[in-house]
Amino acid sequence: MRNRAVVTGVLALCGMAVVGCGAAAGGTSAPALPQPSPAGGAVAEGAIGTAAAATEAAPRAGTSASASAPAEPLAGKVIAIDPGHNGGNYRDPGYINRQVDVLTEHKACDTTGTATRSGYTEAAFNWDVSKRLVKILEARGAKVKLTRTGNTGVGPCITQRAAIGNKAKADAALSVHADGAPSGDHGFHVIMPKKIDGPVDPVVGASRKLGVAIRDAFRSGTGLPYSTYIGSKALDYRDDLGGLNLSTVPKVFVECGNMANPGDAAKFRSPAFRQKIAQALADGLQNYLT
Repeated sequence: MRNRAVVTGVLALCGMAVVGCGAAAGGTSAPALPQPSPAGGAVAEGAIGTAAAATEAAPRAGTSASASAPAEPLAGKVIAIDPGHNGGNYRDPGYINRQVDVLTEHKACDTTGTATRSGYTEAAFNWDVSKRLVKILEARGAKVKLTRTGNTGVGPCITQRAAIGNKAKADAALSVHADGAPSGDHGFHVIMPKKIDGPVDPVVGASRKLGVAIRDAFRSGTGLPYSTYIGSKALDYRDDLGGLNLSTVPKVFVECGNMANPGDAAKFRSPAFRQKIAQALADGLQNYLT
């Protein structure tokens, strides 16, 4: 999630004290992003994506539950899925660069995200994985809320992404990302909130349980190793992410790997592997919720 905001025509890295949304300072810059299709417009703040809007072009997906398990093990559960960034963010720097309050600091409303060396954008990766994840969760009986409904729009702001999960009273919320660390680094990690004397404090403990469940299922389901460059056993804690600081429901970020690493990037370009990621994330959410 090496976030790069567009500032006066230049893509800047996200965060103030870190290189990427999960990477330690001192990393290499991510490659220039390709220009998405001009189709699509800005997503108004407060718009809540529906699961139905995310199913277009997503592959058919079943469940990994055993024959003895309930047909809909997530029936009655509400899950918020936040595909990080948006494919049209580069088109509206005025919108995405405006500062918002995340309680511990002020930072850009949103950013463009990172990309592989071949130009596959993080925004596109996040959206594809999230569409696949929605289908699996719905097949298991969950009601799913999305923070955006496509990959050609702009935003919403990080503050509004948190508000969408809060408004839905989600039983769990997950923000899907990929990182942009130095190319020699690889592996995935999960980011969890810290207590900040703010709205997230009551759900910090539950968020940690969610994070561990996502971590364990992701490792088992994808075979990807723990991050070699951040966190401890793929678990990292932060207090500078608005999506976590402002959440009143259990929520974590997953950095599925490093898009600047050739090995991780090759896997991310594979639709079959993106399906494997979605399956693992669904399993992690189910393990936490049941």
